[in-house]
Amino acid sequence: MALLITWVANSLAIYAVAYVMGGVSVPSLAVAFLAGGVLSLVNLIVKPILFVLTLPFTIVTLGLFYFVLTAFCLWLASVFVPGFVLRGPLTAVVASILISIISAIINRALTRANE
Repeated sequence: MALLITWVANSLAIYAVAYVMGGVSVPSLAVAFLAGGVLSLVNLIVKPILFVLTLPFTIVTLGLFYFVLTAFCLWLASVFVPGFVLRGPLTAVVASILISIISAIINRALTRANE
């Protein structure tokens, strides 16, 4: 159930960020839900492995490299989803921060509503 809630939260966050930011393109809600599913799987499988491998960089940069890691996961999701486009690395960093914030808010609201 938690993966489903995360999927919905990521999908809605991606759609909201695409609506607000010019550098993120999502043509439809269906593409946003596909991108949210892929992003959820990337965050579940790939991100922990990359986090362990890049832990020294994260420590040296006092945690700022984690933003780059999150942006990379978002970019990786955009590679696998046709129609989900990120224009540039700075756009990916800003979009990943916004998606994380919005997704956390939606995830918390859906979890509380589900209790």
